[in-house]
Amino acid sequence: MADHSIKGKTVLIAGGAKNLGGLIAHDLAAQGAAGVAIHYNSPSSKAAAEETAAAVQAAGAKAIVLSGDLTTAGAVEKLFAETLAAFGRLDIAINTTGKVLKKPFSEISEAEYDEMFAINSKTAFFFIKEAGKHLADNGKLVTLVTSLLGAYTPFYSTYAGAKAPVEHFTRAASKEFGQRGISVTAVGPGPMDTPFFYGQEAPDAVAYHKSAAALSPFSNTGLTDIEDIVPLIRFLVSDGWWITGQTILANGGYTTK
Repeated sequence: MADHSIKGKTVLIAGGAKNLGGLIAHDLAAQGAAGVAIHYNSPSSKAAAEETAAAVQAAGAKAIVLSGDLTTAGAVEKLFAETLAAFGRLDIAINTTGKVLKKPFSEISEAEYDEMFAINSKTAFFFIKEAGKHLADNGKLVTLVTSLLGAYTPFYSTYAGAKAPVEHFTRAASKEFGQRGISVTAVGPGPMDTPFFYGQEAPDAVAYHKSAAALSPFSNTGLTDIEDIVPLIRFLVSDGWWITGQTILANGGYTTK
């Protein structure tokens, strides 16, 4: 029987500096991970990445901080190469990167379309590809998507549209990588109580989202709290290894399929 515990495993988290990615880094280190590679993109996130790395080290794990724009295949290849150079092996790969755009169809420019698909779709594709090449046997791969994949709503055409292919990438990869015991999943949180959400929404929309989920009255914010997503990620990269090829909408009843 393969060992599916987190203890002693090495982890790569794209977008691991802060918010959900940072909390996942903290949690997996606390669960006994041997090493955590923390990636960040924007220079403004460097300090947060270093703080997260310090917390990971305080929990007893080795931590490295890596930076880069992951919208090219070469950059993703470099990310995995640097992780492997530091740890010697890779057991768990988690991609939390993404960008949201809320805008009417008629106002979306070609440049905005290209950027949204580069960040949300292309990056995810090549992250999955490199994970399939470099994860150890019985490894775990998780990509963060969005619960808008189950929504019937205007204005998020490029965000949900660019995340939608990840469902298909996940299914295909799970079939191909399953021969080596690697599980591949996608997790779609509801609107999360992070700056990622608030920057796109007007006050009336925020109020709606805070009341839209079936379990909103029982959430600290009415939204999806990142603390409620971390245990699911922990489960999927450990005891939940038998779940593969699935997109899980973890949103308190905000949307469903």
